Amino acid sequence: MIITALYAALLTILLVVLSFRVIGHRRAQRVEIGDGNDRELMRRMRVHANFVEYTPYALILMGLAESLGAPALLVHALGASLLVGRILHAYALSQTPHILQVRVFGMVMTLTVLMAAAATCLVLALLSGRLI
Repeated sequence: MIITALYAALLTILLVVLSFRVIGHRRAQRVEIGDGNDRELMRRMRVHANFVEYTPYALILMGLAESLGAPALLVHALGASLLVGRILHAYALSQTPHILQVRVFGMVMTLTVLMAAAATCLVLALLSGRLI
C-alpha cells in the first residue's frame, strides 16, 4: 500500500499542523481542558476534530482499495482529492469569518472520496469471487 502510505504521511503532517494550532491557542489563552468559552479555540478544535472524523475512514478505504488491486491512478486521484479537500476545508473554516463556499467544496471533495473509495472496494470485493 505504497500509494496510501504516501497520502497518509502527507495528511498526518496536516493533522500535526492543526494540532499545533489548537495547542498554541490553548497555551496563549491558558485553557487546559475544554474550550474555555473561547470562540477561536472552539473553531480550531472543530477544524481539528472534523479532520479526525473523516480522514481515517478515507485512508482505510483507500488502503483497502489499493490492496484489492485498484488502479494506481485511481488511488492517487483519491489521495490527492482527499488531501486537497482536507486542506481547503481546514483553511476555509480557520478564517474569520469562515469562507463558506470553500468549506463546502472541501467537504464535498472529502465525501466524494469516501463514496468513490467505498464503491471501489465494493466492486473489487464482489469481482474477486472470493467472498464465500
